[in-house]
Amino acid sequence: MKYTVTLNETRYEIELEEGYAQVAGAEAAKTSPAARPTAPVAPVAGGGVTVSAPMPGTVLNVAVADGQQVKEGQLLLVLEAMKMENEIVAPVSGTVSGVKVSRGQAVDSGTVFLTIL
Repeated sequence: MKYTVTLNETRYEIELEEGYAQVAGAEAAKTSPAARPTAPVAPVAGGGVTVSAPMPGTVLNVAVADGQQVKEGQLLLVLEAMKMENEIVAPVSGTVSGVKVSRGQAVDSGTVFLTIL
């Protein structure tokens, strides 16, 4: 589906397709679920990664539990920082292990949220 949007007196043609939007024109930009910012990750001995806080904030919701299977891009938790809700998504597919945060917990940048094996 194509739409025309006007922003600051500049017209943009937007085409919506499954899962992402593409902006056409001189100032073209493309965003997709895979392009969302992700939390910092670090490899774990024996395989897997740890997922850490990209910034200080408060955990609003933890959407996964230990032992749960997740797919790359799946929501892990929501972090409120600077009055904005940031969705932290799985950087890889695997099994969640060692969830170290809970709802309402304040975290610093670099705090480990969980491990995905």
